[in-house]
Amino acid sequence: MTTVIKVANEQDIIKKLSSYIEKISNDAILNRGHFFVGLSGGSVVKYLCEGLPQVNTDWSKWTLAFCDERVVPEDSEDSTFGCYNRQLIPKTELDRNQFIVIKQGVTATEAAKDYMEKLKEAFKSDEFKFDLLLLGMGPDGHTCSLFPGHPLLDEVDLKVAALTDSPKPPPERITLTYPVINSARNCIFACSGAGKADMIKRILKDHENLPAARVKPEGGSVYWIVDDAAAAHL
Repeated sequence: MTTVIKVANEQDIIKKLSSYIEKISNDAILNRGHFFVGLSGGSVVKYLCEGLPQVNTDWSKWTLAFCDERVVPEDSEDSTFGCYNRQLIPKTELDRNQFIVIKQGVTATEAAKDYMEKLKEAFKSDEFKFDLLLLGMGPDGHTCSLFPGHPLLDEVDLKVAALTDSPKPPPERITLTYPVINSARNCIFACSGAGKADMIKRILKDHENLPAARVKPEGGSVYWIVDDAAAAHL
C-alpha cells in the first residue's frame, strides 16, 4: 500500500518523519521486543540527525543497518555510517555497537558477503525482515544503490549485492536488493524541494518503472512524505 503525505516544507517533513519513526519503532518494540531499521545517506542523514533526538523510544532496543553504503573508510566524507557517527550518535542514546557497519579494507564483493553474514547474525535468520527502511530518492529516480538500467535491478538471489560501477561516485558500494526491500514492514521516502518535483510526478503520477517506484513491500506499507515544492506536479 502506498500513502502520500503532503506537508508544507522541509521542517514539517522532519516532524512528520520523526512521528512515523516513533510510532513504528515503539510498535515493533512492543510487539516483537526489538526495532530493526535501515538507514540511507543523502538528505535522509539531515532529516534524521535533526529529528531523531526528539523521538521518544527505547533506544537500547534499536538495531540500525544501512540500505546501502559506500565502500570507503569510515572517516571519509563519503561514508554514510561516518555521517551518522559524527552527527547522530552524540545527540542520542544510541551506541556505535548498535550499527551494523561494513567491513573495512576489503573489496565491495567481500564487504557485501560480510554484510550479509552480519545481517544473518542480527536477525538470527536468513530472512531479513526490517521494521522500517528509510529511503532516499536521487534525481535519476535511484534508491539505495539501485540505479536506472543497472543489472542489480533484477537481482533475486543476493540479498546484499556489491557494485563497482555506480554511476554516482564513489563507484564501489554495497546495497540491499529488492527481495529484502520489498519484504520490509514499512518503507518511507522523505523528499523535499522543487528539484525532486519532476521525478516525484514520474513515479507517483505517471507510474514509470524507475528504481524508487519498484519499492512495493509485499504485505507492508510505503509512505512518501513530500513537501509542497516536491509535490508541485501531483
